[in-house]
Order: sequence, then C-alpha cells, then structure tokens
Amino acid sequence: MSSTIVVIIGFGAFGRLAARSLSSHAEVLVCDPSPDARRCAQDAGLQTIGIEEVGRAEIVILAMPVPALESCLRQLSPFLRSHQVVLDVCSIKEEPVRMMQALLPEGVEILATHPMFGPQSANDGINGHQIVTCPVRGRHWRCIVRFLRQRLGLRVIIATPEEHDRQAALTQGLTHLLARAINGLGTTPVIRTRSFDLIMEGLAMVRNDAPEIFEAVVHGNRHVASVRSNFIAALVEESSLSRRIRLTA
Repeated sequence: MSSTIVVIIGFGAFGRLAARSLSSHAEVLVCDPSPDARRCAQDAGLQTIGIEEVGRAEIVILAMPVPALESCLRQLSPFLRSHQVVLDVCSIKEEPVRMMQALLPEGVEILATHPMFGPQSANDGINGHQIVTCPVRGRHWRCIVRFLRQRLGLRVIIATPEEHDRQAALTQGLTHLLARAINGLGTTPVIRTRSFDLIMEGLAMVRNDAPEIFEAVVHGNRHVASVRSNFIAALVEESSLSRRIRLTA
C-alpha cells in the first residue's frame, strides 16, 4: 500500500488519528475547507487539496459525523472516478450505507467501516483494536481488510450494516445512554467500589463525545429504541421481583 494515495476528507480528531496511522504506509492527502484544519494538516507535513482533486486517490476516507455526510457526498460525487474506494468511519452503518449507495456513482466502490476506537481509547496506538467492515460494492475491500489486519494489526470483523447496528445498539448505544443518565445523578461519591470505578472509566470514554456523535449513536441507530425499552423493562422487572420477595419474607 506504500504507493497508494489516500485522501482523508475531514481533519478533525479522528481524521488526524487516521492520518497518523496511515502516513507510513501510504501517501496521505487531506481535504477540509476549514483553515484551522488545513493549517493543522500542513503542520503535520501533509498536503492539502480541494475536493475537485479527489480523483488522484485510490481510497477516499470520509472522516466526518453522520449529519455532515450527505452534503459531503453530494459535493464529492462529481469528482470521483470508477474503481475508487470510498469508505466512511461513521458510528452507525445502515443510514450512511443508504446515502453512499444513493449518491455515489455506480462505478465507485463502497466499504462502510466503523473503527471501534477513537483518539482517546487509541492514545497508545491502534494495534489490537477492533474495526467493523461492511463490504457494500466492489472487490478491493478484501485487500483493504488484509492491510488492516496484517499491517495495522487491527482485529477486523466483517458484518452487514444491519448486523453492525443491531449489535452496536447494545454495546455502544446503551453505553452512551448510561453515560448521559449517570451524569444526571450528580457528583461521584467518595465511597465507591473498584467495580464502580471500572464502570465509570468505561463511561468516561464517551461522556465528552460531541453531541452529534450521541445523536447518531442513540437516535440514528433504529435498533437502540428496543434496547432501551428492554433495559427499562428489565429494571422494572427486577424492582417488582424484589418487592414480591420482601412481601413474602
């Protein structure tokens, strides 16, 4: 992949992490209209380009939140060429895949991905972390999966967009809901167990995520509603069971 050109569209926190991870394996170009982002990329020694130049790349990475995706796809589409691979890194998969299939030219290959890590959790590197890949269109995704496994050391899970969102509704959606709910309970107590500390450490990884991430993970994933309902039902059932036990004691 050393001769491969990769364009990263969106040079926020995750775009910067992707650039650091890929720059020793490929030529990385950055496309972002923000002057601050362009300056940051140039300070990192990366070339910045306009969106009309994305045809130079073999792989285009869309490193942006779900709300910005549709507008980006509409701007990007006229400048893509056949057999380029476009992949997203959004936290949900069904809706981004629907948009990419609808808005990208037919000859463009599509690989939907969700790195199950971020700048905070991958502070010491991405090796050993998990990434979900959802092949949508084209054949080059197999080469990319092999690169992710062998060169970046990632644990790759291949799934459909629906499989991803269904499982992520529990593992990610519920985590964000718990973080938001526990935030509303007030100050963390001084008297606490190690198990409580571990729970809080896990929730801290998502507590300060941008509002658009919470919105996508919780409200953009159609499967989260049933997970939330089942969780609440389980709490109600546990409370009812405890009450019945007390009454019969």
